Amino acid sequence: MIVGILKEIKADENRVALTPGGVEVMGQNGHSVLIEQNAGLASGFDDTAYADVGAEIVENPEDIFDRSEMIVRVKGPRPSEYEFIKKGQIYFSYLHLAALEETTRALMKNGAVGIAYETIQTENGNLPLLKPMSEVAGPMAIQEGAKYLEMAQGGHGVLLGGVPGVDPGTVMIIGGGTVGINAAKLACGLGAKVYILDIDLDRLRYLSDVMPDHCVTLMSNPANIRDILPAADLVVGAVLVPGSKTPTLVTREMLNTMKKGSVLVDVSIDQGGCFETSREMTHADPTFTVDGIIHYAVSNMPGALPRTSTLALNNSTLPYALEIANKGWKKAMQDNSAIKAGANVVDGRVTYKGVADAFGIEYVAIDELL
Repeated sequence: MIVGILKEIKADENRVALTPGGVEVMGQNGHSVLIEQNAGLASGFDDTAYADVGAEIVENPEDIFDRSEMIVRVKGPRPSEYEFIKKGQIYFSYLHLAALEETTRALMKNGAVGIAYETIQTENGNLPLLKPMSEVAGPMAIQEGAKYLEMAQGGHGVLLGGVPGVDPGTVMIIGGGTVGINAAKLACGLGAKVYILDIDLDRLRYLSDVMPDHCVTLMSNPANIRDILPAADLVVGAVLVPGSKTPTLVTREMLNTMKKGSVLVDVSIDQGGCFETSREMTHADPTFTVDGIIHYAVSNMPGALPRTSTLALNNSTLPYALEIANKGWKKAMQDNSAIKAGANVVDGRVTYKGVADAFGIEYVAIDELL
């Protein structure tokens, strides 16, 4: 199969879909890899590193779209690229279609096979391609939140860990999945008072066992969120409904109960955000303020740490990309239920229910197309 690796063009996105090591593995399995010029540079991989393992360096991204049977990328296609996607072409990346109707309809119109990293799901419920980036985004949420609590950044001047004789800051983390637990680890390590909320009681039992005593676990519900918000200096939205739009858990009205200069970090923004007042921002312009509350809502947080993020992502995505390339998308989905779960748009049909529900589009089960 001819596999194309495009340079990321989303604002401040510095990751690359395959490392030179990944390209070498593709070549060992008989596949040709086309990579756009300088696609890996921001992640620390120059064109020579790719050429040395057999990749063809291509200057024009349109050529990659034209020649490739499968596009492997970190982020989904941008509007300027919709016209280049071909019928039957596999597009394998983070798609987050439930928050992107225009992209969904473009993939449908072009008859592409859109397989989303974020909905690849194993039989035990794990999301293996979301996990490594969640492991990056969780600690980053605390780092960024702590920074924007500084008065020079607009915050109300609280050190999360406190100092002897002074109370530490209070952190509320909504969602106890991979983002939530990794955010809580860092916040607890700094010495903050931490509340972590989730709707899964078994998950809360697990978190209670593994987290330190100053991390309080609570059931996530509107009452508990309202109770903690007035004390919170930093709130991290770490909610995920795989492949679906994120529910709104903090309303604008609730902001009036918070301390001015507190910070909201919405890690869920790539699926629509869990704060009513969130809107997607970039690393170049990451924050805005509503009713005195600072909002940080960057949809590609790990893109700020491309070396770590690219290596971590490639470790997880390569086996799936290789299986799709080796077998073709139909056989790969027939053989591997995790890959089948990644099918979002196939041959003009929406094959992921969360995406179909988000836009009122007819849902077609992927089994009907296999």
